Amino acid sequence: MSAVPASTIPGRLRPTRLHDSWWTVAAASLAALVVLTGGLWFSVHVRTDPVLHEAALFVHLASLVLGFGAVLAADWYGGLWLLGRCSLDEALAVIGRLHAPIWAGLAGLVASGFMLHPDLGSPLTRAKLVMVALLTVNGLQAGLLTRRLASPGRGVLIWAGATGLVSQLCWWGSVVVGFLNTRR
Repeated sequence: MSAVPASTIPGRLRPTRLHDSWWTVAAASLAALVVLTGGLWFSVHVRTDPVLHEAALFVHLASLVLGFGAVLAADWYGGLWLLGRCSLDEALAVIGRLHAPIWAGLAGLVASGFMLHPDLGSPLTRAKLVMVALLTVNGLQAGLLTRRLASPGRGVLIWAGATGLVSQLCWWGSVVVGFLNTRR
């Protein structure tokens, strides 16, 4: 005899999930911004020794490869679908599998970036921090978008395009700022 999932028993409520509504996404976004703010506090008040700094730099670069590479692959499949080169189901399946490496890469970048002691007085660094915050919120709302893509209308397609554009601008912008900051 198989067990019946609790969500199918009459009168039982299913637990709230992250991408159930704009309210849950907004709450997760607020929590993420609080964590980012805590990380900034950490980066100002805690100094790492040279060995840990080098390890953080390696993790930072490896996380960039992981996260940004997965974002590029996801956007590639979105583009293939838009060009009619793959089905929507195929694109969504691949993109769904890429969420874990995208988030792992972003988390690694943020955590290691705080140990690299960003210069918060630099306008470039502040711009990068804004891009990382925007990228995080954009990624959280993208989960809600994915649920709406099952039957895409014009509005959902515009939303998907805007989400992809914000993602690319923030990832590439952060890479450029990181490069420029190493040149100083």
